[in-house]
Amino acid sequence: MLNQLTIRDFAIVEHLDLELNQGMTVVSGETGAGKSIMLDALGLTLGDRTESGAVRHGADKADISASFNIASIPEAHSWLTEHDLDNDGECILRRVITKEGRSRCYINGRPTPAAQVKALGEHLIAIHGQHEHQRLLKKDHHRNLLDDFAGESKLATQVREAFQHWHKLDSELKQLSEQSAEQTARVQLLSYQIEELDQLDLQDGELKQLEEEQKTLANAGEILNTGHQLINLTSDGEDNNCAQLLNHCLQMLSDMQSESPSVRQASEMLNTALIQVEEASSEIRHYMDRVEINPERQQEVEERLSTIFEIARKHRIQADQLPEFHAGLSAELSGLNRSDEELEQLAADVETARNTFQDLAAKLSAKRDKAAKKLSKLVDQQLHSLGMPSAQISVALNPLAQPNAQGLEEVEFLIITNKGQPAKPLAKIASGGELSRISLAIQVITAQTSTTPTLIFDEVDVGIGGAIAEVVGKLLRQLGETAQILCVTHQPQVASQGHQHLFVSKSSDHSHTHTQINTLDDENRIQEVARMLGGIDITERSLEHAREMLSLA
Repeated sequence: MLNQLTIRDFAIVEHLDLELNQGMTVVSGETGAGKSIMLDALGLTLGDRTESGAVRHGADKADISASFNIASIPEAHSWLTEHDLDNDGECILRRVITKEGRSRCYINGRPTPAAQVKALGEHLIAIHGQHEHQRLLKKDHHRNLLDDFAGESKLATQVREAFQHWHKLDSELKQLSEQSAEQTARVQLLSYQIEELDQLDLQDGELKQLEEEQKTLANAGEILNTGHQLINLTSDGEDNNCAQLLNHCLQMLSDMQSESPSVRQASEMLNTALIQVEEASSEIRHYMDRVEINPERQQEVEERLSTIFEIARKHRIQADQLPEFHAGLSAELSGLNRSDEELEQLAADVETARNTFQDLAAKLSAKRDKAAKKLSKLVDQQLHSLGMPSAQISVALNPLAQPNAQGLEEVEFLIITNKGQPAKPLAKIASGGELSRISLAIQVITAQTSTTPTLIFDEVDVGIGGAIAEVVGKLLRQLGETAQILCVTHQPQVASQGHQHLFVSKSSDHSHTHTQINTLDDENRIQEVARMLGGIDITERSLEHAREMLSLA
């Protein structure tokens, strides 16, 4: 329930503290006095978009707050707890708007995005506007009204989300299927290329080894001839090989019989040279042992190299890049094969999503069908009490050729206003006054099933008067027995039914215009109802009529 509304520097309101009670609260005042300002301010605390001129002229910012008692609203309490905004059962919404147009929303003192405030506000207040009858001309509104009446707004949301999920997956499946046709050709090419590289089976480092071996085999004769010459020069020659010469030098040093450090150092260096020459000669022998003149092996190596370079040229890469290229092709083929598996899985997911949507939509259709019959009956009863005794409302559920996000059927309200006529759409048969009454009847019925504790009716009685207006007032007062009703009205028959009466007035000084809202006591309330009854001057007769209306209420 809305306990208090505080407005600072909003529009032409400088300062307003308004306390609200349970039951039906009537708001009245002269046209242009600012009755809508209070509802506009409340709407801003509920996350509505700000407009230019929201801040009172001369002020730096507008500050609006609304305090709610949510003890009997478990949905709101759960929402606050879920979003970590609970404050011991208290709920205070606040909106601050600067003159530059910036604004911030707060829930229990914590900054909160406007979208979240709107989500919470749906649990706190339901607003029935004066232009509601115009929305009755739109079929989408018919569907929303029926789903709200059935209490299946959550199921309708689930149906919409299931449809969107199904079509998202189906779109992905179609896109992937189109790609799959192109991938088939790519898979075939990759398979051929990889098979060729598999057969080649080029190992890391093999190319360098083959090139060295080919060079050795091609020059084997020359290498062996040169090797024998080196061995003869270093150790195996009969005369004057390196080893013999070094040994002769060592012998000559020894014959000198000198203890000179220089001689000893020279002797050590010659010994070292002798050892290195002998080791070099040994390495040459080992190398020559591996070198052979082998034309068959040479041909084999050259053919292997030729194949490697030919495949590298085909792929326009360097021969030493073939192993890495091979691995890359294999990875791509593996990915394409996984795409086929994903395609099969995605097709299964699409089928599951479609079945989920169909199940939810069928459940919603059954709920709608049941609610449509009940709603039609109740609205008919209200229309009869509102001066349309022959009216009959029917809620048609027309199956769709193709299901959509709203379900399996289109919802449309049809009406018979005179006996003997067929049911026709509201836009084709109902006049403006009839639409107002039909809208009011539907709003009253849906309000009775609403779980929202505070209902606002903003001039919903436009276009009616007299006895019908009295019926409307009694209906709203009846709603006020179980919910908090806030009703902006110009009808004295409606105003007289309120449990509490707020009067909106406007005053001006030399530089500013101010709007005030006051709670009327019994005597002032008689004066206001008498004013609403009409006439330039309030007469004793109109005062007496006002007293009678209030006493009967």
